[in-house]
Amino acid sequence: MASDPTVTIEELAGEQAIDDAVVAAFARLIPQLSKSSPPPGRSELMEMASSDADHVLVARDVDGTIIGSMTLVVFRIPTGIRAWIEDVVVDGDARGRGVGEALNRRAIEIARSRGAKTVDLTSRPSREAANRLYQRIGFVARETNVYRFDIS
Repeated sequence: MASDPTVTIEELAGEQAIDDAVVAAFARLIPQLSKSSPPPGRSELMEMASSDADHVLVARDVDGTIIGSMTLVVFRIPTGIRAWIEDVVVDGDARGRGVGEALNRRAIEIARSRGAKTVDLTSRPSREAANRLYQRIGFVARETNVYRFDIS
């Protein structure tokens, strides 16, 4: 699927990038991704936008409305520079327009430009459309166990 040419991808860089519209967009989008995690507030978004490791990407419609977001984290470990995609969400009304693909392709470009050897992500099996997208753009499922330790 080709991305909708009216959609633009922007990186929110620096505290000045976080305005009321950005805060409201995350308040609208994050509940569509997770029922158990509250959306980030202004201070959390400012922290992410100011981090050298975090790359907060948003997709904007032709009128400037944020219709999707994701976070790419690029970090160095002993075996090289790695990148990880998290919290990809496209507004329900904008699905099917190539927004997720455009976000992922921009994240891959950033990871490559920062010297990453790989880009990883996880996706629940129930997110069938997302899993098809990831495979279509070149992500390969790995045989691995993902473990989580709940600190809370």
